[in-house]
Amino acid sequence: MASVVLAHGAWSAAWAWKKMRPLLRAAGHEFFSPTYTGLGQRAHLARPEVDLDTHIQDVLATLEFEDLTDVTLLGHSYGGMVATGVADKAQGRIARIVYIDAFAPKDGQSLFDLVGPKAEANMRLGAAKDGDGWRLPINAMPPDTAPEDVAWASPRRRPQPIKTFEQKIRLESKEAPPPRYYIYARKNGPGDVFRQFGERAKSETGWSYYDIDASHNPHITCPDVLMKLLAEIMAK
Repeated sequence: MASVVLAHGAWSAAWAWKKMRPLLRAAGHEFFSPTYTGLGQRAHLARPEVDLDTHIQDVLATLEFEDLTDVTLLGHSYGGMVATGVADKAQGRIARIVYIDAFAPKDGQSLFDLVGPKAEANMRLGAAKDGDGWRLPINAMPPDTAPEDVAWASPRRRPQPIKTFEQKIRLESKEAPPPRYYIYARKNGPGDVFRQFGERAKSETGWSYYDIDASHNPHITCPDVLMKLLAEIMAK
C-alpha cells in the first residue's frame, strides 16, 4: 500500500480525480487529493493574493496533518509546479514524484516563463477582459474529451488566480530531489508545451520517462490506462 498525494491542475480540483479514486482504492492505496485555495469546493476563498506558495502550502499541510511519509506525489499539469515546491520543502516525506503531463520548473521559473510570451499575453488579456485583472478564464478541455465528461467537468471548473502563474518558484533544498518520473501525453496536439519536459526527463539524470496514448487529462479520458502506468511506477 502506498500513500498517494495529488497536486492537481489549474482551474481544477479534487473532484476531477473522481474516476481514479476507486482504482487507487482497489489497488490498496490511500489517496489524498487536497483542493487548492480558491478552486473547487474552496472557490469561495479565491482572492487576488492567492499565489503558487499558497497552493504549495495547501499540499504541505496535508502531508503534515495526515503525518504522511513514503509518499508518491502526483503532479498533473500546473500541479507539477506545486509538486516541485512541495518536494523541495518536505523531501523527507516524499518517495517519488510522478509528473503527469506537467510543468517541471527549475529554480526561479514561473509557469508564465514556461509557456512563453505569446501564451502569457493571451492569458493576461483574458484576465484583464473577463477576470478583473486577476482571474484567468477557464481554458478549453481537450477535443477528445467525451461529451458526458465535458458536461460533468465544465460547471465545476473555476478561474485560476493569476499570481499562481506569475510567481517564480524558489527551490532551497541542497539535497538531490527524490526519483522523478515523467508521463507525457502523446495526443496533446498543436501548442503542446509539455513536450519540453518529456525531453528533459529523457536526457537528465534522476528522471524516468514514460508516455501515454492520451491527451492532457488521462485521469478523465482513460483512467484505467493511467492507473496501470502508475502501478508500474509505484512497484519500482
